[in-house]
This record gives sequence, structure tokens and C-alpha cells, in this order.
Amino acid sequence: MSKNFFVHESSYVDDNVQIGEGTKVWHFSHIQSGTVIGKGCVFGQNVNVGNNVKIGNYCKVQNNVSIYEGVELEDYVFCGPSMVFTNINDPRSEFPQRGSQYYLKTVVGYGASIGANATIVCGHDIGRFAFIAAGAVVTKQVPEYALMAGVPARRIGWMSRYGARLTNPDKDGVMVCAKSGWRYKEIAADKLVCLEDK
Repeated sequence: MSKNFFVHESSYVDDNVQIGEGTKVWHFSHIQSGTVIGKGCVFGQNVNVGNNVKIGNYCKVQNNVSIYEGVELEDYVFCGPSMVFTNINDPRSEFPQRGSQYYLKTVVGYGASIGANATIVCGHDIGRFAFIAAGAVVTKQVPEYALMAGVPARRIGWMSRYGARLTNPDKDGVMVCAKSGWRYKEIAADKLVCLEDK
């Protein structure tokens, strides 16, 4: 493993791990065997990455987050402090379910953000550029660009790729991102498209 990344001396990286250039792993973290991490990622204090997890490029994982086997982060995903992933729907301590055959897959799409203390119940993918509010509990699939809040989480609006809430549609239903000027349009109750995508 070439050392073109940083791991703090208090952290552990198991054998058979790939870490991309420029990635930083800070205090008291553990990266477990079989994990593949892209370039330019940042892992805060007390982060645990389980066996065989795949993490894309330029992800930011804040303090006290565990990313269990069965979870995949695409590029540019943000995981806020103390947010929670799960990987088994019906855990029982008396009858443990160990091994990948028991884990439900969860994919967090490109550019999605998950707020502090949110919980993602396993088996529910998060669409590209979605925004999960702090403290939300996700119990179903999340569409691209969706702004999700509450327990259980429901869609309360749309967010632009740049992270601005989209409001005030014009007569054609087009909303403009205040940060970028990009235009978006809701084409179904659970589908938003960016009109600038080529």
C-alpha cells in the first residue's frame, strides 16, 4: 500500500485495504479489511469502516460514524456527525446474523448529504444529491434531489445539486437554484430533473 494518504497514529488500518491519494483518516478510527476508499476523502474522529465497504472519491465522514458492511458511498457523499447506518433489518443478539448473506445493501448516491444524527435503515438507497435532514430516520428509498426530514422521514421539498432549497416554481414549474442559477423541474411527485444536465 503506497503511503500517499494520511492515517493518524491513533487509528488502525487492517490488511487488505485500499486507500486513495490524499485521503485523511483522523484520530481513533478503524478501517477494516477488504475496504476500498477513493481519493481525497476525510474521516473524522472515531469513525469505523466495516469489512468490504466501498467508498468513492472526495467523501467526508464526520465524527462518530460507523459504515457497516453492505453500505456503499458513491463520490462526494457527506455523512454528518453521529449519523447511523444499519445493515440488518431484524437483529437479535441471541440469534446473531453474521456474514454478507444477511446484510441488506444500501447505496448512498453521488453528492448526497446526510445530516447529524440521522439514521438510514438498511436496504433503502439514497438518490444522487439528496439531502437528509439532521435527526431524520430514512425507512424508504430516497429520490434524487429530495429533501427528507422527520421520523419517519418524508420528502418536504427539493434541494439543488449545489445545496440550495428549491422553491417558487414559475408558470412552467421551473425552479432556479439561488447558488448556481441552474434550473430544475419536478416531472412527477417523486422525480426532479436538472435542466442543465447534458
